[in-house]
Amino acid sequence: MPEMTSVLKMPSNLSKKLDREFYERPTLQVAKDLLGMFIVYKHPDGKISARIVEVEAYIGENDPACHASRGLTKRNAVMFGEGGFSYIYFVYGMHHCLNFVTETKSRPAAVLIRAAEVDEGIEIMRYNSPNKKLIDQLRGPGRLCRSFGLTVKQSGLDLTQNTLYLERRESGKKAKIGRTTRVGINLGTDKLWRFYDKESLAVSALPKAKVKRSKV
Repeated sequence: MPEMTSVLKMPSNLSKKLDREFYERPTLQVAKDLLGMFIVYKHPDGKISARIVEVEAYIGENDPACHASRGLTKRNAVMFGEGGFSYIYFVYGMHHCLNFVTETKSRPAAVLIRAAEVDEGIEIMRYNSPNKKLIDQLRGPGRLCRSFGLTVKQSGLDLTQNTLYLERRESGKKAKIGRTTRVGINLGTDKLWRFYDKESLAVSALPKAKVKRSKV
């Protein structure tokens, strides 16, 4: 594999790993605050990182679009634990989706990471998931997981440890937040629980039905 380069060069002394208290808050607040944070993954071939620009919240057993609405299962068990763990599932027989568990034990909720902008490790990402345009590399949850090399094997990782985690970077660009209904679901379509950076070109397409843009 060729030598890695960084699209954005960020001094390490300007970054801070997010602690568990960040995740163990109300899910909608965590979802908004995730915009502009950096996902970091210590891939076997090197470090990968990206700036989050689009997320969706899924909250509890009364949210029909949330996996927790089906009750506790082997697949979603990590959602019923404490916040600050990865929850990765396989869908449609082809896509993995990365979520971060929020809130506290027995309050199942998570935030789906829908899109991000490449920071470090583009050679690894393109090896895993070839894309002609840099801006498309992490557009959509399936592309993001393919590019990072994340599968259900990485579900349940502690985000406060050193394999997969999030960083707040002092020199990172602050997101200008927009809000809409969630994408690609048939239930819970009235909830404005999708948040995105209005200035990012990496954001996935807006939903065709019932779209509302607003300041948060």
